Amino acid sequence: RQRWRSDGRALQKLPVHMGLVVTEEEPSYADMASLVVWCMAVGISYISVYDHNGIFKRNNSRLMDEILKQQQELLGLDCSKYMLKFANQDKADQVLNCQSTLKVLSPEDGKADIVKAAQNFCQLVAQQQRTYTDLDVNVLDNLLSSTNGFPDPDLVLKFGPVDSTLGFLPWHIRLTEIVSLPSHLNISYEDFFSALHHYAACEQRWGK
Repeated sequence: RQRWRSDGRALQKLPVHMGLVVTEEEPSYADMASLVVWCMAVGISYISVYDHNGIFKRNNSRLMDEILKQQQELLGLDCSKYMLKFANQDKADQVLNCQSTLKVLSPEDGKADIVKAAQNFCQLVAQQQRTYTDLDVNVLDNLLSSTNGFPDPDLVLKFGPVDSTLGFLPWHIRLTEIVSLPSHLNISYEDFFSALHHYAACEQRWGK
């Protein structure tokens, strides 16, 4: 536990928002929960979990239960220092002053969300609450519900043999660093931290 905290502080930079994207057919709740808890432990503020079949989102409560279980097992008495807000659950007892916030996403939060945002903007124009000249990147960002309150991902860990993010937040990953790993099954903390180290060492030139 001490190592996880010191690892996060030792990195030259740490992603504010990390996406965990599974392209494999059978996602593992236990392995994904471990990844989420490690993200929390090193100090990542926003975490998005995604699989292209929407399995995690449809079984959101099962994933949350596994995360809470592993949070207790891996962090033990330190649990209170690593509070997690479940952004998908509309519960009154959510922890607001927390260190990490988690969203569970599916393909409907990708292109479909962009279409819905465009339709909402057109409706505002039709109601004369907006004009077509108002549309810009910031306005569209505000209309997108999938990442409301979340910054764009700095780093995506993509798991599986498919050379694609399979619809994960296509609007938001224009400047995202993507690290591919063979599988999330039985992933070790060393593999996770190696990906963070790769991100910390990379130089982003913003198209220059």
